[in-house]
Amino acid sequence: MSAPNKSYDPVEVEALKPDAIERMRADALAAIAAAGDLEALTHVKTAHTGGGSPLALANREIGALPPQAKAEAGKRVGQARGAVNQALAARQVELEAERDARVLVEEAVDVTLPYDRRPAGARHPLTTLSDRIEDIFTAMGYEVAEGPEVEAEWFNFDALNFPPDHPARETQDTFFVEGPDGGSESGVVLRTHTSPVQIRALLQRELPVYVIAPGRVYRSDELDATHTPVFAQVELLAVDEGLTMADLKGTLDHMVVSLFGEGMTTRLRPNHFPFTEPSAEMDMLCYVCRGESVGNPDRPCRTCSSEGWIELGGCGVVNPRVLTACGVDPEKYSGFAFGFGIERMMMFRHNVEDMRDIVEGDVRFTLPFGMEI
Repeated sequence: MSAPNKSYDPVEVEALKPDAIERMRADALAAIAAAGDLEALTHVKTAHTGGGSPLALANREIGALPPQAKAEAGKRVGQARGAVNQALAARQVELEAERDARVLVEEAVDVTLPYDRRPAGARHPLTTLSDRIEDIFTAMGYEVAEGPEVEAEWFNFDALNFPPDHPARETQDTFFVEGPDGGSESGVVLRTHTSPVQIRALLQRELPVYVIAPGRVYRSDELDATHTPVFAQVELLAVDEGLTMADLKGTLDHMVVSLFGEGMTTRLRPNHFPFTEPSAEMDMLCYVCRGESVGNPDRPCRTCSSEGWIELGGCGVVNPRVLTACGVDPEKYSGFAFGFGIERMMMFRHNVEDMRDIVEGDVRFTLPFGMEI
């Protein structure tokens, strides 16, 4: 058996010669310096540091050397590979900095440019609720009637049996349109209710008449948490042969069930309105406690103050004088009517505490209501 080859010179191995290692290192450094972007640098890294790169293949040759030759060859290859890795890291930092600087320029946004986008709006909940109320009554056979908001006093007061000295005719309650001489005796007002639409319906339509009249009305009120000078109202008028208060009560019960759910009902308390006789205040069962808070100190209800009922609006049998003013025979026909504020209904239905939120037009108030189908 031959003795170990102690005179083996690793310089004689082609891949491990100093000039060969230096050439591999120089080629790798040149390729790194020439990489123009991070993607090109990735390819260079694979070509010069991957498992099939020249320096990696040279490193494999070290294992075949005798022990006394491995140290010098390993040092030579290790230094070359270290230099390549350092150059790769440095070039990556440079290319990343160049990329970030380029992105800042190419994707910059000029915040001083005119704002050309409008934020999406939203359907106002008053409109949504008004449409829902209309749907309830049109499903019962009623028609939607409309009329002018600037109205003659005759339609707004006289035809509805308001006497000349009624307080509602005063400027403290009503907005009068200025006359030609600058006074308020023009005979024209901003309607204080949608009842003039009922008068117009009786004058223009064939009997029987079943109409619902939603719309905007005006009162001389201050804007606060529970009042507003401009608000939405809806009124109903039914005139036919043989209509009674019982028909009115059934209609009211159907309305509150449709708006607030099963189990809701209404009650009527005697009152007085010029345009109805008999007249009543309409209350509905409290939609929160359903009357269970009455006489129950252990379960108080803030919504109805533990009374069990919430006032909703006025109603009654149409006054014969109103029918006569519209040319309707009160001996043959009778009818009923009621009206309420839609804002008030919305405050009940959605627990809105301040009416000013409804009228200020802030989309942040409107958006949470979404839509109803």
